[in-house]
Amino acid sequence: MKVIGIVGSPRSNGNTEFLVKTALDKINEENIDVELITLHDKNINFCIGCDECKKTNKCIINDDMNELTQKVKDADGVIMSSPVYFGDMTGLAKTFIDRLRPLRNIHAFKNTVCGAISTGGFRNGGQESTIASIHDFFLIQGGIIVGDDRPTAHYGGTGVGNTSEDDVGITTSINLVNRMIYLIKLLNK
Repeated sequence: MKVIGIVGSPRSNGNTEFLVKTALDKINEENIDVELITLHDKNINFCIGCDECKKTNKCIINDDMNELTQKVKDADGVIMSSPVYFGDMTGLAKTFIDRLRPLRNIHAFKNTVCGAISTGGFRNGGQESTIASIHDFFLIQGGIIVGDDRPTAHYGGTGVGNTSEDDVGITTSINLVNRMIYLIKLLNK
């Protein structure tokens, strides 16, 4: 079993990455392999809408997405994250999501447990709308979407400001992965 955590922030070691690392650490405690994937240091070009991936299930653009697409395809769980940029995910996160189009035809997300984490400068600063956009992607791909588990039970991990000091952000991110762990283990019995 493996879960990958994708950080859609252009900032290295920022608030979003902290919450994803915190979530992955919790998953790793359950003897599930984890991998942190940061996008800020990857070469990811825009989707050009050529539709070749509909025919071949592969993208014709030769960049880091070839390897990243395979990692997503092979994962039992995916955490997608992004800071809020004007009420939605970053352009970097959106470009990454767009380039995962080759996985749609093969229903690669069919048994993948998916969760989202978002951070912002203010509480209620667009984290939920950002997570909703990430959820839209997971729905279209056919993934199994979970939110953060009880007792908070909302969209997913929602951090604000300096997330290493944000108890709500840490709690919702841990609750998210508790739910993911439960379902991943259930699906892999």
